[in-house]
Amino acid sequence: MFYFDPLYLLVMAVTLIMSLAATGMVKSAFAKYSRVPADNGKTGKEIAEEILHRNNINDVSVEPVGPRFMPFGGDGILSDHYDPRAKAVRLSPQVYNSTSVAAQAIAAHECGHAIQHATLYAPLKLRNAIVPIAGFGSHFSYILIILGIIMNAMLWVKLGIVLFSVVVIFQILTIPVEVNASARAKVILKGMGAVSPQQKNGVSAVLNAAALTYVAAAATAILNLLYLLLRSGLLGGRRN
Repeated sequence: MFYFDPLYLLVMAVTLIMSLAATGMVKSAFAKYSRVPADNGKTGKEIAEEILHRNNINDVSVEPVGPRFMPFGGDGILSDHYDPRAKAVRLSPQVYNSTSVAAQAIAAHECGHAIQHATLYAPLKLRNAIVPIAGFGSHFSYILIILGIIMNAMLWVKLGIVLFSVVVIFQILTIPVEVNASARAKVILKGMGAVSPQQKNGVSAVLNAAALTYVAAAATAILNLLYLLLRSGLLGGRRN
């Protein structure tokens, strides 16, 4: 049966380990440097507003993360993001109100996305262009694949795999976008003198750990796609 394929269980185990390891590293780095106060004493909100002002971005607001981004009544930790449609940098409570090195690193990273948007950064434009298809694919690709298997309709399976391929492309494109935003954050904070030379290692630790979560997500998507291609016979071998 498809659901008990040993290869699929192996893929699931590997991807789960990668995901848990990446998440653990970013939470550990964030927790460590959340206890280290930045020398300038500014909150994540204040540093974000200053970065936007310095880059002549006056149409982007800095807001706390709302309840809709805190599923199951959570505290919104690491839910920070930039919303290009609303033109808003949204920061979790642990970043918005905090004066820590970790808070300033995350705030600067999200402002890096706002700067990418304002300067028409090509990888961000490309990623945003496929967001609707990727969102559709993430919800319906496996539904089509499973229905195709049940009904022995290979066309549906192939269509599901095509949709999932867009999700994979989205995850791959996310890596350079996130790495670039982090690189901008490091340069910006250094140029502003926001953190001392001793504290810049904390900024790098937080942002580098966060980048690993995107690498893990992309690797997970790629492994799942390879599995689907292999078991469908599209990557060679016999269809199973």
